[in-house]
Amino acid sequence: MTCIIVEDQPHAQGILERYIGETDTLDLLGTFGDALAARRFLNEQSVDLIFLDIHLPKLSGIDLVSLLSPQPKIIFTTAFSEYALQGYELDAVDYLLKPFSFTRYLQAVSKAERLTELGTDKSKPEAESKTSPPNEIIFIKSGSDYIRIEKTSIKYVKADGDYTWVFTKATKHLANHSLRYWLQHLPDNHFCQIHKSYLVNVRFIEKISNNQIYIDSDKLPIGRTFKRTFFTNYLDEDSSRS
Repeated sequence: MTCIIVEDQPHAQGILERYIGETDTLDLLGTFGDALAARRFLNEQSVDLIFLDIHLPKLSGIDLVSLLSPQPKIIFTTAFSEYALQGYELDAVDYLLKPFSFTRYLQAVSKAERLTELGTDKSKPEAESKTSPPNEIIFIKSGSDYIRIEKTSIKYVKADGDYTWVFTKATKHLANHSLRYWLQHLPDNHFCQIHKSYLVNVRFIEKISNNQIYIDSDKLPIGRTFKRTFFTNYLDEDSSRS
């Protein structure tokens, strides 16, 4: 894959240049100290992958991504963890928090390589990928932390005022997001709102009885406003009449 570095710190530039030099599958086409210079280059030359800092002079890395069309694969590199969520919302391949090791760097590059293979070999099923693609991963803000969660592991989301409880297969988290946020960021082919306070992953539903949904040992109410839509989308006609 061809790649460029967009990074304003010489020390960080040097680390990435050394790492890329030791990676046979990457061809470094240039290193840029600001996003505007990188954009001028990209107007003339396409690349497969960008190692992109977020805090840059003149134009931020996130702003640069919004200007690129078509968009190469992006690996964000930054010292600020608070931008992780925004990075993944932009479908970045990965998010490297400085200082990062060569092993962690290789993990990010491997993700980019797998996504490239999936994009070029249409006969290869996505299920073969051992790492979830970026759009199947979400970072939730819980207090001052950002917690990585695979969307497929979320069983249901429960509203709690301006916050939400996110129940996964392993645990639960109190997130600094409203239920509306989850409606916008979870795939609607698997997640359905069943109540003003509940959003469920239909793949975890064990049974439905007396206007309640059973997920493991939890019973969740089906609100009257949402019942028809839920039954129409996920139950057959005979079931919806019962």
